[in-house]
Amino acid sequence: MVTCYVMLRTPRVLMRRPILRPPLSTSLRIRRGLQSQSNDKEPPSLPPSQDGNYSSISIQDQLSRSAAFASDFFWRFAKFSLLGIFAIGATGLTAFEGAHFWVENVELLPDTDPETRRWEWNRDAERWSGGDEYGTDPVLGFKGRHAVRAAWMVENWGVGSQTGTVRPTAPTSHGLQGSGGLNIVDARLGYAELFLSRALEAAEDVMPPGKLHPQTLLELTTRRASVLERMGTRDALFDARSDYEDVWFGLSNKGPEACRTALKLGDLNFRLGDYGDAIEWWARTISMTQGSRQAEGTAPPIISQSIPSSPSAQRTLASALVSLSAYYSTSHKLKEALETQHTALSLLRSIPAPTSITSPPHLLHVLYLLHRSSLVSIHLAEVLYATRSPHGSSLKHLAKAAESAEHIVLSLSGRVLQTTRQGAQIPYAETSLIQAFTKFTAMRKPARALLRDARRTAAEAWNLMGILNEKDSMTKALDCYERALAWAGVPSDGAESSRRPGEGIPEAEWKALWGNYVRAREEVRSQGRAIPP
Repeated sequence: MVTCYVMLRTPRVLMRRPILRPPLSTSLRIRRGLQSQSNDKEPPSLPPSQDGNYSSISIQDQLSRSAAFASDFFWRFAKFSLLGIFAIGATGLTAFEGAHFWVENVELLPDTDPETRRWEWNRDAERWSGGDEYGTDPVLGFKGRHAVRAAWMVENWGVGSQTGTVRPTAPTSHGLQGSGGLNIVDARLGYAELFLSRALEAAEDVMPPGKLHPQTLLELTTRRASVLERMGTRDALFDARSDYEDVWFGLSNKGPEACRTALKLGDLNFRLGDYGDAIEWWARTISMTQGSRQAEGTAPPIISQSIPSSPSAQRTLASALVSLSAYYSTSHKLKEALETQHTALSLLRSIPAPTSITSPPHLLHVLYLLHRSSLVSIHLAEVLYATRSPHGSSLKHLAKAAESAEHIVLSLSGRVLQTTRQGAQIPYAETSLIQAFTKFTAMRKPARALLRDARRTAAEAWNLMGILNEKDSMTKALDCYERALAWAGVPSDGAESSRRPGEGIPEAEWKALWGNYVRAREEVRSQGRAIPP
């Protein structure tokens, strides 16, 4: 009865509204949300000390951590920077010394090929203070040997994108007029002269003890004279002549080196306008190569029909005859010119022609003499024209010279002329040396120079034939001018219709060839004749 009574006295609200409890997952989400809100709030500030300031211990701790971080950062930066600088320096030093090692032990290594020595190309090769041995003279020391190798590098490998450098002119040097000035020269030659001068200074420093190789000073002086000669400026030519004179007196006037030095002195005096001295030096060259004696100052030089047995002496004699022929041809001494040229051609053609070419050094020797013969033929054709001889005789010598020059180019490049209906197709840009000549260091430079000079000789011969043919047939003259341009120029931007001067062709000479071609082309067009493209 009591229980029933309690239940009857319970309010209806309690009976109708049961107590609702959220599920467990919902309560967990609510708690996490409250915790995240509490985390987003700013942290409570440091409790102030009794005097109203923050705790000094916490501030010092933060400052010490910041200082330690900065110190560690700069230490690591300095460490890696030093390591990078050391690595770059070590790499650069290795490359620098590696290049010098290569030049010393590979590029300056003399040719040991028996055929090269048989035809004496090793005698005509450049020497860089090593004498008969390879490399540089060890007595020059570290700086001197590095200067010699640096001179070789800039002369053969270049100096990058720099094309010119300034060479000062001494105010009173060599009798030059004016108060001095500046000359722009090839950068390769300018730096080569600078390094060779430093090497010569190093050689002079070790000269008193007598430890230096006997040929070192002469060879370095010869190399510097060659560089000065190729600069071409008037003061450089004077300096080159002075160096060659020092070499001449140091050689005691003996041997093939003395013959080549006398030839260089004759050519330099000719370029400087001292024609009397030039003739005397050429006379010395001819007499030494032919084993004869000639009185000093004798003019014209005595040319006998004696052929030197030495291949190097034959090449030196042929070059001296070309120089002497060029002087007489340009100085209006036509009688002496005709005598010299006929004698020179007779002498050069009397050299026994080989029945078969045995080796590349042998071939290069034969082509060298053939090229000098073609130059004398061009000189003879010009003199015959000046003496009002029939044009047929001049054309005959020019045609012979052009044929010889073309044969030289094709032999050195390994190409052949392909004759078509439009005429002979000339290999314009393909006239590069074959490997048989480039693999020998003693023949590399002479072969390249001969290839360049032969192309220029062929262009000159065809140009002169065009001038002589203008009176008879302008069409023939145009064909000759086209052939001259083909040998003198190379395709511009890969297009054979657009040409530019090739290696070794002066800009003035190219403009003269192009002017003759354009004039003949317009004349033929005015006559209503079709011109093949």
